[in-house]
Amino acid sequence: MATERAPMLMDDHAQTALDFLEASDQEFADGDRLQASEKLWGATSHALIAVAKQRGWAYGSHFALRETAERLADEYDDFRIELEFAHAEKFHRNFYHDYMADFELDRDRPIVHDLVHRVLALL
Repeated sequence: MATERAPMLMDDHAQTALDFLEASDQEFADGDRLQASEKLWGATSHALIAVAKQRGWAYGSHFALRETAERLADEYDDFRIELEFAHAEKFHRNFYHDYMADFELDRDRPIVHDLVHRVLALL
């Protein structure tokens, strides 16, 4: 008999985002580029989910997360949110295709960290 998981609370998503950032840093330090990349995407997703849930916006798909980033960028007149989201999407693709060069990983990781922290600050 399958058990149902309780839905995550908003602050659970925020904490998960922070946990994934930390886990990603450890995965990179351990040399696991793929898992580290996906954890950066996971951190971004959970941060955006937390904000979307708080505002009553859709959050159940990749498209909805992109739309949340676009809406936040418009609302705060901050185009960096959309640009940084695009960097997070690169890490998501990297998980599947391992195409990012080392310099890109090093350059883009802080960009995604910044996005997650800035989005969580909107809660």
